[in-house]
Amino acid sequence: MKHEKEKTKLFLVDDDALFLKSLEINFKERADLEISTFPTGEDCVENLWHNPDVIILDYHLDGIEKQAMNGIETLDEIKAYNPNIPVVILSSQDKIEVAVDCMHHKAFDYVVKSETAFVRLEKILETILQYKKMEKTLNWYMNRI
Repeated sequence: MKHEKEKTKLFLVDDDALFLKSLEINFKERADLEISTFPTGEDCVENLWHNPDVIILDYHLDGIEKQAMNGIETLDEIKAYNPNIPVVILSSQDKIEVAVDCMHHKAFDYVVKSETAFVRLEKILETILQYKKMEKTLNWYMNRI
C-alpha cells in the first residue's frame, strides 16, 4: 500500500515536443505528482514497470517515426500490461467515432486538444485520484471486517 506522502506517478506521452513540454509544465505546478514524459508509445510501454498511476496519451504518435505505434496500439499494450491503469487519450481529432473507439479500447476518458484541454485534464486527473483514494479507503475498511 502507498505511503500517504508518496507522489502519484503520471506518464505523459506525445510526439509533439512543444505540446508535451506544455503538458509537463502545466502539471509540474502540482507538488503531489511525479511526472515522466515520453515521445513515443514504445518508450511509454518500455517504462510501464515503473507502475504509473495515470497515463495521458496522444492519439496520433507517428510525428517522429512513421512506423511508430499509434495511441490505440499503445493503449492496448498498456491495458495488456495492467488493465487498472487509467489512460486518458488526448487528440486533435474532434470526431465522436474516434472518441467511441478509444472508449471501446478501455480508455478512461477522451480529451480534444483545445484551449480547454488542460482544464479538462486537471479535472479528470482529480476525479481519478479521488476514485483511487476512495478505493484505497474501501479496501482498508473491507480488510478490517
